[in-house]
Amino acid sequence: MKKVLIITYYWPPAGGPGVQRWLKFSKYLPEFGIQPVVYKPQNPSYPIIDSSLDSSPQVKVIEKSIFEPYAFAEVLSKSDSKTISSGIIKSKKKQSWKERLMLYIRGNFFIPDARVLWVKPSVSFLREYIQNQDIETIITTGPPHSLHLIGLRLKEVNPELRWIADFRDPWTTIGYHTALKLTEKSKQKHLALESDVLNSADQLITTSFQTKTEFEQKTKTPIEVITNGYEEMSVDAELSENFTISHIGSLLNERNPKVLWEVLAELIDENLVFKDFFELKLIGKISESVLDSAYEFGLKNFISVVGYLNHKDAVESQRSSQMLLLIEIDKPETCGIIPGKFFEYLASRRPILAIGPEGWDVAQIISETNSGECFTYNEKARLKSYIKMSFKAYLNGKLKAKTKHIEQFSRKNLTKKLAQLIE
Repeated sequence: MKKVLIITYYWPPAGGPGVQRWLKFSKYLPEFGIQPVVYKPQNPSYPIIDSSLDSSPQVKVIEKSIFEPYAFAEVLSKSDSKTISSGIIKSKKKQSWKERLMLYIRGNFFIPDARVLWVKPSVSFLREYIQNQDIETIITTGPPHSLHLIGLRLKEVNPELRWIADFRDPWTTIGYHTALKLTEKSKQKHLALESDVLNSADQLITTSFQTKTEFEQKTKTPIEVITNGYEEMSVDAELSENFTISHIGSLLNERNPKVLWEVLAELIDENLVFKDFFELKLIGKISESVLDSAYEFGLKNFISVVGYLNHKDAVESQRSSQMLLLIEIDKPETCGIIPGKFFEYLASRRPILAIGPEGWDVAQIISETNSGECFTYNEKARLKSYIKMSFKAYLNGKLKAKTKHIEQFSRKNLTKKLAQLIE
């Protein structure tokens, strides 16, 4: 069986979307004649822990200790450290001096990210391991993008080594990049490192079509889109009695759909029946500014802030909700962000209400799968009409999604595509 070395930061007991992709790929790779060996940190500082996740017994896991700056940052402020490491950055007005300091240090002293000090010891360790184990292919997955530097150094040492770089998110155009208080010198260093990785890898993988298009302007290296996907799970969940719209996952500061808050407030004022049955569930890490914004529209009594749920419970919440909410930042650079939870939304076969930028990749998939509707931040009238129509269908017991053609996004089918690249 052919071996492949997967270099990843996120691995159980890490929670959140970052761990799911390669946890599931590694589960199915043996079915396609490939033995996954996972290299991960021995002492990581994960912002979210999910004890319900575990790797397949067929996966060999090796690890090495890592210097974790976030563990030291917690001495200054544990809450700010956890928030920053999870990608939620407060608006400038609400940042404490400690958070501003941590952002400046994170952005300019740890390039491309806080795990960069893991690169050198990992290269020393893996160089010998790869040789002794006759490994011909390695895969690096980021963020954190410093893991791609491990692949870059290993490729420099052994040009015959096949290196696949997997980008779950873009690098220099990722949503929080501009909030890192980068100096001009730091910005240029990011761009230079990104270029080195894109042009030195043998194969690039992106999770969205827009990121592929972005990278095609920067490199001639072959690029394949392998999106995130869903896992078939046997979960019994009764539909909520209320007209429940649920958002599962983090809501960053800029992921703040004021147009939705305005529409919901109007519907509550205009329709007493809607007021009696409506509930908005926010499950996961929620930015204070997002909550404040929703509360300003008078929605406080209609919002349930649940907090983080383990993966199984999150799936149950998806399938029990009347509708599922998906939000993305309204910026051109986020058009290529397809959240991992979106594919689990598809598998739940509940109607999806998505709000994001013009040209969002998600809109294309929603249209092709007939799984809901996607709106821009400027489509208030159409958004309001859709929610009214959905509520009417809910009252008549007919609110359903006629989802189709989603099998291509199953974890197993996606792994088959990955296996063909590895071979």
